[in-house]
Amino acid sequence: MNYPKKVTIGDITVRDGFQHEEKFIPTEAKLWTLEQLILAGFKHIEVSNFGNPKGMPQFKDCDTLFKGIRNSKKVKDLIDDVSLTAITIRETAVERAIQAKLDGYGPDRILLMVSTSESHHKQNSGLSLKDYWKMAEESIKKAHDAGMKVNGTVSTIWGCPIEGPTEMSKAIEFAQRWIDIGANDVEHADHDGSASPDRVYRYYSMLMDHFQKPDKHIVHFHTTRGWGLANVLAALQAGMTNYESTMGGIGGQPANFVSGVPVAGTGKYYYKDPNLVGLVSTEDMVVMMDEMGIETNLDIDKVLEIGALVERIVGRRLRSESIKNGRIPKSLTGH
Repeated sequence: MNYPKKVTIGDITVRDGFQHEEKFIPTEAKLWTLEQLILAGFKHIEVSNFGNPKGMPQFKDCDTLFKGIRNSKKVKDLIDDVSLTAITIRETAVERAIQAKLDGYGPDRILLMVSTSESHHKQNSGLSLKDYWKMAEESIKKAHDAGMKVNGTVSTIWGCPIEGPTEMSKAIEFAQRWIDIGANDVEHADHDGSASPDRVYRYYSMLMDHFQKPDKHIVHFHTTRGWGLANVLAALQAGMTNYESTMGGIGGQPANFVSGVPVAGTGKYYYKDPNLVGLVSTEDMVVMMDEMGIETNLDIDKVLEIGALVERIVGRRLRSESIKNGRIPKSLTGH
């Protein structure tokens, strides 16, 4: 089997992971997690979402978090080499991010998102795909003018929780469209855990055939049905080199219930059991890649320490085996 010798892993715990929690995670805990991730060597981190906090109260501290990590003394010597991302699904969020950037604390990169499924896209953004593409093209230009990079995400590649099966080739077309309108990179997302390893390999092979190089393309898997690391392996076999994940495999859609208050959150297609969904576990993925001889440029022992404390932050056992079992010894100790 042929795998890349080196990969880049972005951690998105503080945004994608905590957005799924049904209690408000204290701002101080989010900031601590961001600092520790940077100290562990992560160069790509999602911080928060500039969308309306009324329906997603986990993000009500978005500005405070960006200011906090920009001013952190713990990571002041490292922060310039780290790309901090904010989610900005609609125009108002893009405008907030641009203003924050102009004020000196905003993100280095923002994320816009389309789904290949029209109904899923409308549920997520409130716009038709036609209207969203027009808005995205305008927003990319504004973001670039403000000095920010833009990620274009493609969702429902392997299936849609509303419509069911989708056509993978449509996602390749959408990825090309993102590049054509100026996106700096493209995230390819399995947001509901529909992808099976055979189709993951087929899709990323199609992507590599189309784009030739993987450097501007990011792999994003949920592990709703337990296939997350199998899908990572399939993507590695296809030659993909950029991955995203969360500590303890937490995350998913924005919660419908936060700290005792029902909120809009994801809406009616929220998961039946929010504790049984999430992304690929950062801890398990980096330990697996280390054992495979794939360089991540991360402090793996520190990653495991962070994972153990993220469990305490959210207050329950998470979906990482490596934080309990540790790394595989590289040499005999004599004991």
